[in-house]
Amino acid sequence: MWRPSMPTSSTSSARGTGRSSLPGKRATDHVCNPAGRSACPFAQAPPRCHDLDRGIIGAGIFVGSSAAIHIAGPAVLLTYALCGTLVFVIMRMLGEMAMARPGVGSFTGYAALGLGPWAGFTTAWLYYYFWVITIAVEAIAGAQMLMPFVQLPMWALAALLIAAMTLVNLFSVKTYGEFEFWFASLKVITIVGFMALGLGYIFGFGPGLARLSANFAGHGGAFPAGVGAIFTAIPVVIFSMMGSEVATIAAVETEDPARNIVRAARTVTLRIMFFYIGSIAVILAILPWDRVVSGQSPFVAALSIIKVPGAQALIGAVIFTAIVSCLNSAIYVTSRMLFEMAQRGDAPAAFGRVSARRVPALGIVVSGLAGFAVVLSSVFSPDGLFTFLLQSSGATILCVYLLISLSQIALRRRLEAGASA
Repeated sequence: MWRPSMPTSSTSSARGTGRSSLPGKRATDHVCNPAGRSACPFAQAPPRCHDLDRGIIGAGIFVGSSAAIHIAGPAVLLTYALCGTLVFVIMRMLGEMAMARPGVGSFTGYAALGLGPWAGFTTAWLYYYFWVITIAVEAIAGAQMLMPFVQLPMWALAALLIAAMTLVNLFSVKTYGEFEFWFASLKVITIVGFMALGLGYIFGFGPGLARLSANFAGHGGAFPAGVGAIFTAIPVVIFSMMGSEVATIAAVETEDPARNIVRAARTVTLRIMFFYIGSIAVILAILPWDRVVSGQSPFVAALSIIKVPGAQALIGAVIFTAIVSCLNSAIYVTSRMLFEMAQRGDAPAAFGRVSARRVPALGIVVSGLAGFAVVLSSVFSPDGLFTFLLQSSGATILCVYLLISLSQIALRRRLEAGASA
């Protein structure tokens, strides 16, 4: 971990005034107080950072993984490893910046500190755009799962889901955290239980390792679509992993933001690598890759081979929970992003105010409405505007990661130059 030595006096001065001590930078309005202790007006009961990083585990792993497997076959494990490495590098960069300059806020504050106000502005609004699209995508997915049971149009069910999660976020940070804790716990228990059952089948009561190893060696081998398929599957896999940096936004509302950002940087990647690579490896050991149907849960298919009764209903319930959990987190993230931008002057000042319940109510409501507007675009222009929004959202998050990387490089060079002067 890079820990540049900073002059104590200048560091203390920068923290005490809320200004960057770096030359040529404007004052940065911190979301949290300069000492690194939380002074956020909505921080009376902050969510746990590990609940946030689990909260971003949506339908991407339970359903979207089928598309990645269909593209690359068993080689998709290398795709997950590559994407996990990218996430690790980004989180490590965020951890280093938090160690060097605690109290700046979330990663968008570090972008402003490293590259200038334009980078903070661009990163924050691109990130907000990505998560608004996520609100709509998760709401649509949840509505489609409810349609066989509730006789309402998709847009109406999506509106109800967005409204429900908006109300959860409006109550208090504690209410949001409690909901997310139980949502996240169910997903984690399901994945861990699936892996335990799968490993028992592989090494214990299944047909034996020799037969199961044929799932990797046979059916076209480990690279049935060629080495290039490893990279072809990256957009699908990286999209399902996006959101690890959400833990830095949650850390802003804790008692020791810098320390918790560093802790999140160390643990988030390990959790994602375990959940994703571990579960996909178990699936590929049980189920031949060419029997995975794109768009259908490979978890259900694997449990069907193990002959687990009610597997489809069980995984269906977990998938719906994962969708609602990700929707819940998306509304949380967008509202906090608006709040932080308002603190820096990058968004209207009204978004920087909190309600009597100490939550950024206006940001929560506006984000929910923006997500519903995207839902409506899928009704009125499914092949036009909605498709454009979906495709552009993937590109924006890669731009965000690029700006985080450039910010860390610029800030590191500047701090090292200042330390050696």
